[in-house]
Amino acid sequence: MHCIDVRLALALALALALAFALALARRVSGLAVLVLVACAAPPLVPVPASPLAPLAPLAPLAPAHAVPAAPATPTSARLPGNAAPAGAAAAPAAAAPVQAREPRYVQLAAPATPRSAQELRQQFAKRLVAAHPDTSYSSRAPDRLLAIPVLEIALNADGSVRKIDVLRKPSTGDEATVLAIAAIRRAAPYGDVSRLPKPWKVIETFLFDDDLRFKPRTLDTD
Repeated sequence: MHCIDVRLALALALALALAFALALARRVSGLAVLVLVACAAPPLVPVPASPLAPLAPLAPLAPAHAVPAAPATPTSARLPGNAAPAGAAAAPAAAAPVQAREPRYVQLAAPATPRSAQELRQQFAKRLVAAHPDTSYSSRAPDRLLAIPVLEIALNADGSVRKIDVLRKPSTGDEATVLAIAAIRRAAPYGDVSRLPKPWKVIETFLFDDDLRFKPRTLDTD
C-alpha cells in the first residue's frame, strides 16, 4: 500500500514537471519568433525633410476710399410731373377751419309816424324783428326760455333812442341783455312821436330761446 502511494506521488510530480516544461517551452518559442521577425525586418532609413520655400511678401493693401452717401430726398419735395410712388398713401388734406357765419343785419327804411301808443309799440317790435333776421324768430315762443330781459326805452321826438333802462335782468347772465340793447339801437328810429302824449317810452320784454334768438313779447300773441 505504501509503495502504491509513492508511485502515485512520483507520477503526479512527473506530470507537473512535464506541464511546466511544456509551458516554458511555449514561452521560449514565442520569444524566439519575435527575435527572428525583428532581425528579418529591414532597418528604417530616415527621410530628410525638404527645406520650405520662403513665402513671398504680401502686397500692401490699397487705402479704402469712403463713398459719400447720397443725400436723402425729402418726401415733401417732389419734382413737377413726377408721379407718387406706387402704394404710397396720399397725405390727408388739412381741414379748413370752420368760421362761424356772422348774423345778418338789415338797414330798414324810414318808419311811418305812429298815431297812438299802441301803434308805436307794434312798430317798435316789428322793426326789431325785421332788422335781425338771423338773431330773432317769429314762431311761437318755447315753453322753456333761456333768458327774459325787460327793458324800458325812452325816445326822442324823432323816434331815436334817448335812454335804455333795464327793468329785469336775467339770472343767466348779461349776454341776452347786451344783445337786446344792441338790437334796439340798431333798429332805430321808430317814427316821429312828437304828436303823441309824453312820456315817449316803450317797455318791451325779450323772449330768448336756447340759441340766443329773441322775440318781442308784443308779437307773441299766439
